[in-house]
Amino acid sequence: MEVVIAETEIRFANYEFPGATVYPGGTVPVPEIRDIDPRAMPPEVRTVHGETLFLPSACQPELCEFRRRNAIPVRRRPDIWSDLLEPFLDTSFDQEHTRATEQRLERAGLSPAEVIEIRRRVQPVMVAYNFDSMLWEWVHLGLFDLLSAASGSLVPPAVCATLGDPVTLYSWAMHIAERTGDKSPSGAGSSSEQNSSTS
Repeated sequence: MEVVIAETEIRFANYEFPGATVYPGGTVPVPEIRDIDPRAMPPEVRTVHGETLFLPSACQPELCEFRRRNAIPVRRRPDIWSDLLEPFLDTSFDQEHTRATEQRLERAGLSPAEVIEIRRRVQPVMVAYNFDSMLWEWVHLGLFDLLSAASGSLVPPAVCATLGDPVTLYSWAMHIAERTGDKSPSGAGSSSEQNSSTS
Protein backbone atom coordinates (compact mmCIF):
# COMPACT_ATOMS: atom_id res chain seq x y z
CA MET A 1 0.00 0.00 0.00
CA GLU A 2 1.25 3.46 -0.91
CA VAL A 3 -0.40 6.63 0.41
CA VAL A 4 0.22 10.28 -0.39
CA ILE A 5 -1.46 12.80 1.91
CA ALA A 6 -1.87 16.01 -0.07
CA GLU A 7 -3.32 19.38 0.93
CA THR A 8 -7.00 18.45 0.54
CA GLU A 9 -7.01 14.80 -0.54
CA ILE A 10 -5.51 11.41 0.21
CA ARG A 11 -4.16 9.37 -2.70
CA PHE A 12 -3.94 5.60 -2.51
CA ALA A 13 -1.89 3.29 -4.73
CA ASN A 14 -1.53 -0.51 -4.59
CA TYR A 15 -4.46 -0.74 -2.18
CA GLU A 16 -4.84 -4.46 -1.70
CA PHE A 17 -8.50 -5.00 -0.82
CA PRO A 18 -10.87 -5.79 -3.73
CA GLY A 19 -14.15 -3.95 -3.34
CA ALA A 20 -12.57 -0.80 -1.93
CA THR A 21 -13.38 2.42 -3.74
CA VAL A 22 -9.62 3.02 -3.98
CA TYR A 23 -8.75 -0.48 -5.23
CA PRO A 24 -6.18 -0.77 -6.66
CA GLY A 25 -5.71 3.00 -6.56
CA GLY A 26 -7.76 6.14 -6.10
CA THR A 27 -8.17 9.50 -4.42
CA VAL A 28 -10.37 10.54 -1.50
CA PRO A 29 -10.99 14.31 -1.25
CA VAL A 30 -11.88 16.03 2.00
CA PRO A 31 -15.64 16.32 1.22
CA GLU A 32 -15.77 12.50 1.01
CA ILE A 33 -14.26 12.03 4.48
CA ARG A 34 -16.65 11.65 7.41
CA ASP A 35 -14.13 11.22 10.22
CA ILE A 36 -10.65 9.99 11.02
CA ASP A 37 -9.04 7.92 13.75
CA PRO A 38 -5.27 8.50 13.63
CA ARG A 39 -4.71 6.35 16.73
CA ALA A 40 -6.34 3.22 15.34
CA MET A 41 -4.02 0.35 14.43
CA PRO A 42 -3.58 0.95 11.57
CA PRO A 43 -4.91 4.55 11.23
CA GLU A 44 -8.40 4.81 9.73
CA VAL A 45 -10.19 7.22 7.44
CA ARG A 46 -13.99 6.75 7.26
CA THR A 47 -15.88 8.03 4.24
CA VAL A 48 -19.35 9.55 4.10
CA HIS A 49 -20.46 6.30 2.44
CA GLY A 50 -19.52 4.21 5.48
CA GLU A 51 -16.27 2.78 4.15
CA THR A 52 -13.21 2.40 6.36
CA LEU A 53 -9.89 2.96 4.59
CA PHE A 54 -6.57 2.09 6.17
CA LEU A 55 -3.25 3.95 6.06
CA PRO A 56 0.24 2.76 7.02
CA SER A 57 1.12 3.56 10.62
CA ALA A 58 4.01 5.71 9.41
CA CYS A 59 1.43 8.14 7.98
CA GLN A 60 0.02 9.01 11.40
CA PRO A 61 1.79 12.39 11.85
CA GLU A 62 0.82 13.52 8.36
CA LEU A 63 -2.73 12.31 8.87
CA CYS A 64 -3.03 14.28 12.12
CA GLU A 65 -1.87 17.43 10.37
CA PHE A 66 -4.21 16.76 7.43
CA ARG A 67 -7.10 16.37 9.87
CA ARG A 68 -6.31 19.62 11.68
CA ARG A 69 -5.76 21.53 8.44
CA ASN A 70 -9.13 20.46 7.04
CA ALA A 71 -11.11 20.46 10.32
CA ILE A 72 -12.10 16.79 9.99
CA PRO A 73 -13.66 15.23 13.11
CA VAL A 74 -11.86 12.55 15.07
CA ARG A 75 -13.95 9.57 16.09
CA ARG A 76 -12.83 6.72 18.30
CA ARG A 77 -15.47 4.08 17.75
CA PRO A 78 -15.93 0.66 19.35
CA ASP A 79 -14.03 -1.99 17.40
CA ILE A 80 -16.82 -4.43 16.59
CA TRP A 81 -14.61 -6.65 14.43
CA SER A 82 -12.12 -6.98 17.27
CA ASP A 83 -14.91 -8.43 19.40
CA LEU A 84 -16.12 -10.69 16.59
CA LEU A 85 -12.63 -12.04 15.91
CA GLU A 86 -11.69 -12.50 19.56
CA PRO A 87 -12.07 -16.33 19.44
CA PHE A 88 -9.31 -16.48 16.81
CA LEU A 89 -6.66 -14.85 19.01
CA ASP A 90 -3.88 -17.02 20.36
CA THR A 91 -5.08 -16.68 23.93
CA SER A 92 -7.99 -17.64 26.16
CA PHE A 93 -10.46 -15.56 28.15
CA ASP A 94 -12.42 -16.15 31.33
CA GLN A 95 -16.21 -16.14 31.42
CA GLU A 96 -16.39 -12.55 32.69
CA HIS A 97 -14.35 -11.27 29.75
CA THR A 98 -16.35 -13.32 27.25
CA ARG A 99 -19.63 -12.05 28.68
CA ALA A 100 -18.42 -8.44 28.41
CA THR A 101 -17.60 -9.06 24.74
CA GLU A 102 -21.04 -10.57 24.17
CA GLN A 103 -22.68 -7.54 25.79
CA ARG A 104 -20.79 -5.11 23.53
CA LEU A 105 -21.92 -7.06 20.48
CA GLU A 106 -25.50 -7.05 21.76
CA ARG A 107 -25.36 -3.26 22.21
CA ALA A 108 -24.20 -3.02 18.60
CA GLY A 109 -27.39 -4.80 17.58
CA LEU A 110 -25.92 -8.22 16.79
CA SER A 111 -27.98 -11.11 18.10
CA PRO A 112 -26.20 -14.18 19.50
CA ALA A 113 -27.30 -16.14 16.43
CA GLU A 114 -25.85 -13.50 14.11
CA VAL A 115 -22.55 -13.48 16.00
CA ILE A 116 -22.33 -17.27 15.68
CA GLU A 117 -23.04 -17.08 11.94
CA ILE A 118 -20.46 -14.32 11.34
CA ARG A 119 -17.79 -16.23 13.23
CA ARG A 120 -18.69 -19.46 11.41
CA ARG A 121 -18.25 -17.72 8.06
CA VAL A 122 -14.82 -16.26 8.82
CA GLN A 123 -13.46 -19.14 10.89
CA PRO A 124 -11.57 -21.01 8.13
CA VAL A 125 -9.76 -17.93 6.88
CA MET A 126 -8.99 -16.53 10.34
CA VAL A 127 -7.69 -19.88 11.61
CA ALA A 128 -5.45 -20.10 8.55
CA TYR A 129 -4.35 -16.48 8.98
CA ASN A 130 -3.45 -16.58 12.66
CA PHE A 131 -2.69 -20.22 13.46
CA ASP A 132 -1.80 -22.19 10.34
CA SER A 133 0.52 -19.37 9.22
CA MET A 134 2.08 -19.30 12.72
CA LEU A 135 1.39 -15.58 13.08
CA TRP A 136 0.10 -16.30 16.60
CA GLU A 137 -1.41 -12.85 17.19
CA TRP A 138 -2.73 -12.79 20.76
CA VAL A 139 -3.60 -9.11 21.36
CA HIS A 140 -5.74 -7.81 18.53
CA LEU A 141 -7.41 -8.93 15.33
CA GLY A 142 -9.70 -6.46 13.59
CA LEU A 143 -11.23 -5.44 10.27
CA PHE A 144 -7.81 -4.87 8.71
CA ASP A 145 -6.77 -8.42 9.61
CA LEU A 146 -9.95 -9.90 8.17
CA LEU A 147 -9.48 -8.04 4.89
CA SER A 148 -5.79 -8.95 4.80
CA ALA A 149 -6.63 -12.60 5.34
CA ALA A 150 -9.38 -12.50 2.71
CA SER A 151 -7.03 -10.93 0.16
CA GLY A 152 -4.57 -13.80 0.52
CA SER A 153 -2.16 -12.50 3.12
CA LEU A 154 -0.82 -15.66 4.82
CA VAL A 155 -3.88 -17.64 3.63
CA PRO A 156 -4.02 -20.21 0.79
CA PRO A 157 -6.32 -19.27 -2.13
CA ALA A 158 -8.57 -22.27 -1.53
CA VAL A 159 -9.27 -21.09 2.01
CA CYS A 160 -9.88 -17.50 0.88
CA ALA A 161 -12.42 -18.86 -1.60
CA THR A 162 -14.59 -20.09 1.29
CA LEU A 163 -15.54 -16.44 1.92
CA GLY A 164 -17.11 -16.10 -1.52
CA ASP A 165 -16.84 -13.11 -3.84
CA PRO A 166 -14.18 -10.68 -2.49
CA VAL A 167 -16.18 -7.58 -3.43
CA THR A 168 -19.29 -8.89 -1.67
CA LEU A 169 -17.22 -9.86 1.35
CA TYR A 170 -15.72 -6.37 1.52
CA SER A 171 -19.14 -4.71 1.49
CA TRP A 172 -20.44 -7.12 4.15
CA ALA A 173 -17.45 -6.49 6.42
CA MET A 174 -17.79 -2.70 6.07
CA HIS A 175 -21.50 -2.84 6.87
CA ILE A 176 -20.76 -4.75 10.07
CA ALA A 177 -17.98 -2.32 11.01
CA GLU A 178 -20.55 0.49 10.95
CA ARG A 179 -22.74 -1.32 13.50
CA THR A 180 -20.79 -0.06 16.48
CA GLY A 181 -23.60 0.50 18.93
CA ASP A 182 -22.36 4.10 19.19
CA LYS A 183 -25.46 6.27 18.91
CA SER A 184 -23.58 9.56 18.62
CA PRO A 185 -23.97 11.40 15.29
CA SER A 186 -21.72 10.07 12.54
CA GLY A 187 -18.51 12.02 12.38
CA ALA A 188 -19.05 13.61 15.79
CA GLY A 189 -15.96 14.17 17.84
CA SER A 190 -15.53 16.02 21.09
CA SER A 191 -13.71 19.33 21.09
CA SER A 192 -10.98 17.77 23.21
CA GLU A 193 -10.48 15.10 20.56
CA GLN A 194 -10.42 17.60 17.74
CA ASN A 195 -7.94 19.89 19.49
CA SER A 196 -5.65 17.17 20.76
CA SER A 197 -2.10 17.44 19.56
CA THR A 198 -2.04 13.66 19.12
CA SER A 199 -5.20 13.45 17.01
